[in-house]
Amino acid sequence: MIDHPNYMPQVLQVIAAPGDGYLILLYFDDGSIHQYDVEPLLDQPVFRPLRDRAVFRQALTVLNGTAAWDLAGTRDETRCIDLDPLVLYRTTPEIEEPAWVTLASRSTDE
Repeated sequence: MIDHPNYMPQVLQVIAAPGDGYLILLYFDDGSIHQYDVEPLLDQPVFRPLRDRAVFRQALTVLNGTAAWDLAGTRDETRCIDLDPLVLYRTTPEIEEPAWVTLASRSTDE
């Protein structure tokens, strides 16, 4: 984790964790991986569409250098729901890449 006042982290990849929860893995440009639970946000009006797990998973992408949900499917950065990358970087736990990610990657490569 980079602790420099001028560093602005960028999310390069985001993955929804398997299961019934609302966990996402965030892959940052410094090589760190962080985990974030979106569920506490789902009571806020702007995040309510993400209660539908299919929408949560299918619309999840990277826009504006952070985790975002492209609900319209247009890749319009002004119409997405996104999370502040600096807040995500500084307040979420850094984790090792889970085994299920490696296993899923291997199965798609074969």
